[in-house]
Amino acid sequence: MYELIQAAGNSYYIQSPAKIGLVRLGGGEVCLIDSGNDKDAGRKVRQILDAEGWRLRAIYNTHSNADHIGGNRYLQGQTGCRIYAPGMERCFTRHPVLEPALLYGGWPCKDLRHKFLMAQESDAEPLTVDALPEGMTAIPLPGHFLDMVGFRTADDVVYLADCLSGRETLDKYGIGVVWDVGAYLDTLERVKTMEAKLFVPAHAAPGEDMGELAQLNIDKVWEIAGRIVDLCREPSGFENILAALFEAYGLTMTFEQYALVGSTVRSYLAWLKDGGRLTVRFENNRMLWERA
Repeated sequence: MYELIQAAGNSYYIQSPAKIGLVRLGGGEVCLIDSGNDKDAGRKVRQILDAEGWRLRAIYNTHSNADHIGGNRYLQGQTGCRIYAPGMERCFTRHPVLEPALLYGGWPCKDLRHKFLMAQESDAEPLTVDALPEGMTAIPLPGHFLDMVGFRTADDVVYLADCLSGRETLDKYGIGVVWDVGAYLDTLERVKTMEAKLFVPAHAAPGEDMGELAQLNIDKVWEIAGRIVDLCREPSGFENILAALFEAYGLTMTFEQYALVGSTVRSYLAWLKDGGRLTVRFENNRMLWERA
């Protein structure tokens, strides 16, 4: 773990729970794409940089989930590097309590205010075209989270952040975190036809073609949507739907899983309602979902 692997030319990645991209910029300087899940991850990244004699110029965050920005504060404090984040992700990077608050749907209790869901704050600047190194472009990848992006380097290596899950991850967790289901499906369709020398997803094996894996993720979205619609054959409350999905996918309820999977299920319900497949009724002061 935390092994530096060359993808192509000046483009590398660090093998870690959420892969960290690294690009050599010349003059002994490098930039990172994300920073890992916590201070310890940042420390291990710093050890790699020191061993290679590289100076960290900047961190480009793909999105603000804690496992992608957790090393920001440590690395910024140690190196003085600048940090850039796209759109609303910048607000969450600067004020990370927003992540568990969004997932939970209110002020998060202490059980949710920990490094798995809430990184330490860091001083992130807006990600603009002018902020990118020469030859690097940002690729919008909305759906998984607010304004997530990927990056393509001058070596034609594409870092895909969290828009794809590997087969093993899909089998293990069943329901991946999705903020906007419609946008996520659109992103997967684009990724399916993308071309690059190498793709580096954060939570799947790198490869030269992501078409098959993208389709697998698309199929999983439609499978989950179908299950939810089926569960709403009779009017059903959110908690009953959530419990049935946990049972169907063999999940165990915890505070973290309630927030992560629960927010995702709410996103599916909203998407299915907007698409005309579900309707809502209010009965005895309860909101009930039912198949249209």
